[in-house]
Amino acid sequence: MSPFRATPPITTDWEHFEFTVDDGVATVTLNRPDKLNALTFDSYADLRDLLAELPHRGDVRVLVITGQGRGFCSGGDVEEIIGELQKMESAELLEFTRMTGAVVKALRECPIPVIAAVNGVAAGAGSVIALASDFRLLASSAKFAFLFTKVGLAGADMGSAYLLPRLVGLGRATELLMLGDKIDAARAEAIGLASQVVPDSELASTASALARRLADGPALAYSTTKVLLTRELDMDLGSSIELEAITQALLMTAKDHGEFYAAWTAGRSPQWTGR
Repeated sequence: MSPFRATPPITTDWEHFEFTVDDGVATVTLNRPDKLNALTFDSYADLRDLLAELPHRGDVRVLVITGQGRGFCSGGDVEEIIGELQKMESAELLEFTRMTGAVVKALRECPIPVIAAVNGVAAGAGSVIALASDFRLLASSAKFAFLFTKVGLAGADMGSAYLLPRLVGLGRATELLMLGDKIDAARAEAIGLASQVVPDSELASTASALARRLADGPALAYSTTKVLLTRELDMDLGSSIELEAITQALLMTAKDHGEFYAAWTAGRSPQWTGR
């Protein structure tokens, strides 16, 4: 556990999704297959809180998010969330929308690589959770739908209007967020929304192989790369170069960089420690 974790304990049991850790690989499995893993108020809150805890656990180097059954995540549950939102006043509604946005913010700011293994439909909030992940591995039957306008809300939700244009360009982001139509895995890959598309039967093994590669690699190097990619989105070139110079100088003192040189000198593979 991190030496900088104070009084609050690390949560060991999460009620609103399945959570496991195996040899550095954490897995969140959304487990409401009868509802295509639709999110509830509680599952949003648990995702936000888990992502805040992960860097302090000390036993996680990569996170995989996937869904049980035939869907990744169909977004917010219509009955349990949208129906209840109709009864709320402005202050409560703002509290809710800030909570959903906090999940995406936490995904981007968590200094751990996140893999979304999209095993079916990723719609609404589910599509943004995948969007905010670092890698999006799609089963060939997977589909995306940023369907917020389909329910009479702005297509810009949970940071989607910030993240999506940076990934696929403004023109395609406008189409996807404004129209809210489904796109299949092949088109998602063609426009850069998918990192990789694989046959349905190979999704779990492909995600596992990528997670293992990340968990076994130079974790500090991966972590700082993610942090800089996030921070530099809004920086000018000069600021970015300076931040990267400082970061590289710091990592040149890290154990993994020294291990690379020792391994190279000895003609062997590096034994990364993530330090």
